[in-house]
Amino acid sequence: MNNTPLPKDIPLDLPLPEWLLVILLVVSFLAHIVFVNLMVGGSIATLWAEIKGLRNKEYDILAQEIAATITVNKSLAVVLGVAPLLSINALYTIYFYTANSLTGIMWILIIPMVAIVFLLTYLHKYTWEAMANMKLLHIAINALAVAMFLFIPLIFLVNVNLMLFPEKWMSVRGFLSALALPNVFPRYFHFICASLALTGLFITWYMGRKNYPFEEYFQVFTRAKVKRIGYQLALGASVAQFLFGPIVMATLPAKGFSWSMMGVILSGVVVAVYAVYYMIKTLRGSDADLDKYFKRIVISMSIVVVFMGSGRHVYRANALNPHRELMAQKTAEFEQASKEAREQALNKQAEANEAIAAAEASGDNTAKGKAVFNNYCAACHKETSLLVGPPVTEMKEIYTDKKADLIKWIKSPGKKRPDAPQMPPFPQINDTDMEDLTQYILNIK
Repeated sequence: MNNTPLPKDIPLDLPLPEWLLVILLVVSFLAHIVFVNLMVGGSIATLWAEIKGLRNKEYDILAQEIAATITVNKSLAVVLGVAPLLSINALYTIYFYTANSLTGIMWILIIPMVAIVFLLTYLHKYTWEAMANMKLLHIAINALAVAMFLFIPLIFLVNVNLMLFPEKWMSVRGFLSALALPNVFPRYFHFICASLALTGLFITWYMGRKNYPFEEYFQVFTRAKVKRIGYQLALGASVAQFLFGPIVMATLPAKGFSWSMMGVILSGVVVAVYAVYYMIKTLRGSDADLDKYFKRIVISMSIVVVFMGSGRHVYRANALNPHRELMAQKTAEFEQASKEAREQALNKQAEANEAIAAAEASGDNTAKGKAVFNNYCAACHKETSLLVGPPVTEMKEIYTDKKADLIKWIKSPGKKRPDAPQMPPFPQINDTDMEDLTQYILNIK
């Protein structure tokens, strides 16, 4: 921690108990990320199917049907993203906003990029027939949307990843620098695989529903054919996750690992193996048995999502807890020092007021002027030597026979010296005290 920035925390109470905010963060994030996965995976699947549709019309129909779901999943992803964003802001304020600042312009660009990609998605969805004779242009619109769909989560991932490593903050110089951290791309490709796996299962369910008018759209493809496409996509992406998963673990700093974290992750891996086994068994079976294990697979994959999301939070807590403890200690020290400084200031103010009152009671205007000076001016001015501002003897030289100008300056000063800070105004000094103060300044020896 020697080279790690250690800022003071914001001493504000959380809006909810911390344990409740943690639960809200994990649960709301999982709900959000599922629809993000479907949005990203669906856009990739649509692009793949529409390109294949150049030679086989059935794939173009499949692409159009998948594209129809993307805007819905997009809307759900956005709405469900509010709760985790607010939760992580409350729980990890310093870390989240520091990462925002370090990733710079890219983080700010998320909002216009999201707006543009959503418009592209709607344009692509609602011009399918109008651009039937301009398929390459139509595909290009989708390709641009896919590229942006892929880039926006990368920005989020870089930002959330960076907040876990305060020790890297001093070496990061913008988005590209944060992007170069060794665990960013393994985590990103793991996310892409998860998106494709969930999209594959979604296609299997969506196209296989009994109330879905499959025969109205497809002339050659059967439900079994499309279901198998979905299963194949889910299986291939899940197997790829098994390849990227160990790379993610190997590139994450050891500071976040614990037996509890490993237990959660390995439990998720075991359940994922179970789901993959039944995907393989389903694809090797007959068309009549394609729905036999579907619920089992979906439930298993849902459990995997819960385990992985929980493991992610456990790693984050483990990684940040030592830094948070040090930051809490520094914050407590700052608050104590601030409290003592306020108390000292109040005591000095009380003493100064007593001195002014005593001088006023004695009728000694010179003593009162000095007491007023000590109360308001002595922090920056000495009688005969330079402190923050010029000495009193210099003021006397400037304002001899110009008391009115001196009073005006004290009440509303400007800035004369480039090497000194501007003097603050003192409108709170009443006329009687101001008279005694200026008289004391102009009579200093």
